[in-house]
Amino acid sequence: VQLVESGGGLVQSGGSLKLSCVASGSAFSIYTMAWYRQAPGKQRELVAGASNSGGGITKYSDSVKGRFTISRDDAKNAVYLQMNNLKTDDTAVYYCNADHWERYPGEFWGQGTQVTVSS
Repeated sequence: VQLVESGGGLVQSGGSLKLSCVASGSAFSIYTMAWYRQAPGKQRELVAGASNSGGGITKYSDSVKGRFTISRDDAKNAVYLQMNNLKTDDTAVYYCNADHWERYPGEFWGQGTQVTVSS
């Protein structure tokens, strides 16, 4: 499975960005898709995830709840991350992640896309 992210960039605090990730290869059986991020000097952390269990279950880190929304389009093998009310602390490289099972983190990673929030 190959994952390709897009949509990162520079935005002012309070602004919005939408990240996209498209899976190819053996993408037909992907069960879990998620977004992680890694800021300089910090560990990679889960931002949001979406699995196909129970009709669709999402999870979010406490720091983004109410501001970020993850969504999937399985027909396109895609996952999105709508990020609103961005803060400078959201500055990081954002990575798409996927797996054929409900597992965090999953086996497959994208190359990452930079999100920079200026004050």
